[in-house]
Amino acid sequence: MDRKIVLENGQEYTGSGFGADGQKVLEIVFNTSMAGYQEILSDPSYTDQAVVMTYPLIGNYGMAAEDYESERPALGALIVREYNDEPSSFRSGETLDSAMKRFGIPGVQGIDTRKLNRTIRDEGSQKVLITGRDMPREEALSLLRKTPLPRDQVSRVSAASVQELNPEGKRHVVLIDCGAKRNILRSLIRRDCRITAVPWDTPAKRILACHPDGVLISNGPGNPEDVPETIRTVRKLVGECPVFGICLGHQILSLACGARTYKLKFGHRGGNHPVRNLRTGRIEITSQNHSYAADAASLAGTPLEVTHLNLLDGTVEGVQSERLGAFSVQYHPESAPGPQDSAYLFDQLIGMM
Repeated sequence: MDRKIVLENGQEYTGSGFGADGQKVLEIVFNTSMAGYQEILSDPSYTDQAVVMTYPLIGNYGMAAEDYESERPALGALIVREYNDEPSSFRSGETLDSAMKRFGIPGVQGIDTRKLNRTIRDEGSQKVLITGRDMPREEALSLLRKTPLPRDQVSRVSAASVQELNPEGKRHVVLIDCGAKRNILRSLIRRDCRITAVPWDTPAKRILACHPDGVLISNGPGNPEDVPETIRTVRKLVGECPVFGICLGHQILSLACGARTYKLKFGHRGGNHPVRNLRTGRIEITSQNHSYAADAASLAGTPLEVTHLNLLDGTVEGVQSERLGAFSVQYHPESAPGPQDSAYLFDQLIGMM
């Protein structure tokens, strides 16, 4: 029992360390998925966050090279009830512990994750310190109080330069990379799209000079108001070509069209969130990972109308403007390992293009 976490509210949990060594101040959140820990670990949207898994056993199927969602994972830390260091899957190329050491991600196991998750649910997301068990509680709380959480996550996980993929594709999509998951790229390539991935702060003029058939604004970490450059770009793109936003991209499109966003108490993270499509009445089971949401009241007077609602708390999960040829969803149609209920949204973009 060599590692502990200290919450902003003063709670301490002592457990055993795995993964990388090191002390970090992070935002603590929880994820309710029962599978897909590798995709969670490598999703850039989790930059600077300590993720607590509600599913108790993690690491049992190891790590497969083809399942990473980014080249260099930026997850802050992983907190689990029980870590398994002897994976049994034939696809496994290394253990979770080994991968976390490689990417500098600390882990803590052997704590009461049920109690911890209920604390986050009841009190909301908050700062947490990952440290050695010997640090005095008051010293840890002092460090938490004086350490601000960063606000530059998107700039750290976005592509540094323009990248071209699938050059023989039939339709040309410019992807604004705010921390894009690889399965967005796979989903577009399966639909015969040529992709130009551009950094998060690329001006609209440069994007339009690529003559895209459509633009996709990717997922990504942090507060959407921390990327005003992307908001300005999208404001100039809507109406010029079809625009599709995913997760952070949904929030950016909403802000670009005049709506507001706000931070949720503890966010939505997991692979089992029910969403109603207001146009079809269909219920979709979705994968989600976000701390912020579009304010429903602020959408009045904008060109956007609500198309999807979360059935757990009534928050906005999708918007669209037929006049401007723009739409977005707060959840992940590219989710891997699943569910796959929302993959049709990529086909909707293809149809608009």
